[in-house]
Amino acid sequence: MFIDSSKPLLKTPIILLLSFFISQNVVLGIAFDLDESQTYIWPLPSEFSSGSNTLYVDPSMLLTVSGDGGNSVIIREAFERYKRVIFKHAAGFSIFGKFMGRGSVYDISKLRVIVHSQSEELQLGVDESYTLLVAKSDAQSIVGEATIEANTVYGALRGLETFSQLCVFDYGTKSVQIYKAPWYIQDKPRFAYRGLLLDTSRHYLPVNVIKQIVESMSYAKLNVLHWHIIDEQSFPLEVPTYPNLWKGAYSKWERYTVEDAQEIVSFAKMRGINVMAEVDVPGHAESWGAGYPDLWPSSSCREPLDVSKNFTFDVISGILADMRKIFPFELFHLGGDEVNTDCWSYTPHVKKWLGDHNMTTKDAYQYFVLRAQKIAISQNWTPVNWEETFNTFAANLNPRTVVHNWLGPGVCPKVVAKGFRCIFSNQGVWYLDHLDVPWEKVYTAEPLEGINDASKQKLVLGGEVCMWGETADTSDVQQTIWPRAAAAAERLWSRREAISTGNATLTALPRLHYFRCLLNRRGVQAAPVTNKYARTPPTGPGSCYEQ
Repeated sequence: MFIDSSKPLLKTPIILLLSFFISQNVVLGIAFDLDESQTYIWPLPSEFSSGSNTLYVDPSMLLTVSGDGGNSVIIREAFERYKRVIFKHAAGFSIFGKFMGRGSVYDISKLRVIVHSQSEELQLGVDESYTLLVAKSDAQSIVGEATIEANTVYGALRGLETFSQLCVFDYGTKSVQIYKAPWYIQDKPRFAYRGLLLDTSRHYLPVNVIKQIVESMSYAKLNVLHWHIIDEQSFPLEVPTYPNLWKGAYSKWERYTVEDAQEIVSFAKMRGINVMAEVDVPGHAESWGAGYPDLWPSSSCREPLDVSKNFTFDVISGILADMRKIFPFELFHLGGDEVNTDCWSYTPHVKKWLGDHNMTTKDAYQYFVLRAQKIAISQNWTPVNWEETFNTFAANLNPRTVVHNWLGPGVCPKVVAKGFRCIFSNQGVWYLDHLDVPWEKVYTAEPLEGINDASKQKLVLGGEVCMWGETADTSDVQQTIWPRAAAAAERLWSRREAISTGNATLTALPRLHYFRCLLNRRGVQAAPVTNKYARTPPTGPGSCYEQ
């Protein structure tokens, strides 16, 4: 900047300084403040009470465990993970603390975790309930502590997540604090199945990216990764019994070894998340023929798979036998959606087979699905199928079938009326690749809508948001999942009465803003909540808590 030396110098910095503050006030406006009447825990706990005290948490906080499940590695590793999250800024006592009014005395120096069961089996309906008490030390206890009590390690994991959300770094004192203490939380999920579908066929996702997504799922207390591994576009999974199948991968670098899949399952279990694999048959399977062309009815009819050959079912049996060694979850998804059987009717050998067995192509579709179900059941799996199977031949489906809704509303009421179990994923509200669906439509979607009988309501296992991968890869998948998946996560966890009254824009939106910012702080690339189209960037400058 040029300054004229012939003019007084004092006026210039004053004017500049004044101009600076005016411009900053115009740009920044008033600093954002949280609405203190809200509870910034996501998803909202079942029952809770809080106070008005502020507690300081020791960066050297210790873990003590007790109960039959107290020696679990799952708990100890989770504690270390959450310590890194909670104390990201506060590594220890700061030498500047004394100048800011802080000493080295902390209110919470110990986290006590009580787990009553030593079982670490993770299956549908595992007990995820917990209680959490956070209170200041008193005359009876010279060491302040927080206590999590749960029946299983997986309930304790949910309690750890809630505790981590109570812990907030204060930049003024450079310390981790818990506001509105004492806290007493008694919590459990509303639904047993709270899922996210991840599609790795349309775009390959590296193992570390899948792990990042699994980690982020645990922050919202989602508990099932529905891994849509293969589809017509690519077959990236290694199948030892039929090693040529993964010739259907996009390239030799876009593949998952058996060990990769096992690592993902193990990683997810440590976070209380089941992995449900899907092998979609008989449609959506063109990629299988890259390694075994005999699975195609003909070179011009590449899907559905050839219903007339026993070899087709031998391959399915081999795939499922190999996958059973990887995926211990009791549910296995067999697809069955969007099956166009037209080319079966004009492929000569399939047409002859249909005639010999006195079947229409619709009959053959049913035959294929039911035979695949028998293979899954022989592997001690419960079959899950997309709703077309129910819509087409409900009377003949295996009674153990879990029907997965996707085409629209009103399906689960019909499914449970016939005694089947249902998973809710109405595409109009819970398909994350539908970028024009705003957060509030995701949030207010109700899996039990139209089901008033309590006995029938129990047949709805829960729901799942679906991240189909046609336009999502490593560059944008997290932004597409979050924060809208969190809206569904609260619907699936929290009491219906607690989150279904009042104006969601007033009651839920500020909390969802806060959770989105929490995800960002934890390294999750969650997009702005209120953007017109999901995963689009901010429209301009502003606070994370208002976008």
